[in-house]
Amino acid sequence: MHDSDLLSNYDSFLLEQRSASDNTRFSYLRDLRQLEQYLSEQLHMEIQEADEQALQDYTDSLKKAGKSVSTCARCLSSIKSFYGYLVERGVIEHNPADRLKADKPEHKLPEILSNKEVELLLQQPRRIDAKGLRDSAMLELMYATGIRVSELISLRLSDVSFTSSDLRCFSKNRERFVPIYPYALSILKDYVEFSRPALLRDNDTDVLFVNINGAPMSRQGFWKIVKSYQKKAGIQKDITPHTLRHSFAAHLLENGADIRSIQKMLGHSDVSSTKFYTQLVHTSMREVYQQTHPRAQ
Repeated sequence: MHDSDLLSNYDSFLLEQRSASDNTRFSYLRDLRQLEQYLSEQLHMEIQEADEQALQDYTDSLKKAGKSVSTCARCLSSIKSFYGYLVERGVIEHNPADRLKADKPEHKLPEILSNKEVELLLQQPRRIDAKGLRDSAMLELMYATGIRVSELISLRLSDVSFTSSDLRCFSKNRERFVPIYPYALSILKDYVEFSRPALLRDNDTDVLFVNINGAPMSRQGFWKIVKSYQKKAGIQKDITPHTLRHSFAAHLLENGADIRSIQKMLGHSDVSSTKFYTQLVHTSMREVYQQTHPRAQ
C-alpha cells in the first residue's frame, strides 16, 4: 500500500475510531508527512519500511535542525501512534518506534502580562471599522473570561447572554458558564450588532467570530491578530493567544480570587492544573520586588 493511502486510512481512523479533533489530526498528519518526505529523500524508503535506526536518524535530524524539545517529543508521539496503528492493522509486525525516547522538556513557566501591558494590548485595535471592532471584542473577551483559544473560535451567537452577562463554553463534553465584565460585554454587543453583519456578507453561520471573508475565525487567524497588536503595543514579551488566559488567571489570583472559583472559570477538571498559577504570581511579585525595591538593585 502506498504511503498516501496509509496516511489517508490513518486519518480516517483518528476521526472515526478515536474521535480526534481537527487540530489533533492536522498535527499528526503534518508530522507524518514530514517523516514521509525525509524517508523518501534521504533514505529512499517508504514509510512502512522504516526501522528503528531510520526513525532515530529522523528524530536526530529534527534536533540538528534546531527544533525544540517539545516539538521533537510531539513528533515522536505522532510517529509511535502511527506505527502502533500499522501493527494493529497487520501492515507491519512490530512498532519500530517503541524503544525511541524523547528528551524531557524543560518546565518553563509561561509569560504573563502585567496590568499595564494588558491595557496597552487592549487599547491597540481601532474600533473605527468592522475588523477593528471584531479584534477589540475578541481580545477583550479573552481577557474577560480566560477561555481557551479553541473555545473562543468555537463560540456561537447563542452561547453569549447579554442579559445575564456571561457566556457558555463546551470543553471535553463539559459545559460551564463564565461571567463577562460590562465593558467587554458592551464591545461584544457592538461587534454583534454592527461589525459581524458587515463581515458576514452573504455567508450563513452562527459562529460568533468570523474573518474578513465571513468564514469562521481560525486559530492561526487569531494568533496573527494577537502578534500584530503586540507589536503595535511595543510589548517585548513572547506572548501567544494563550497568554491572555494565563494573565486572566494570575490577575484574579493576585486580587484575591479563590483557587476553586478560578478553576471553574478556566474549566480545569483538576485543581492542581489551576494551582500552578500561584507560581506565576510569586514569580511576578519577585520580579517587581527586584525592580522596584531601593535596596534590591
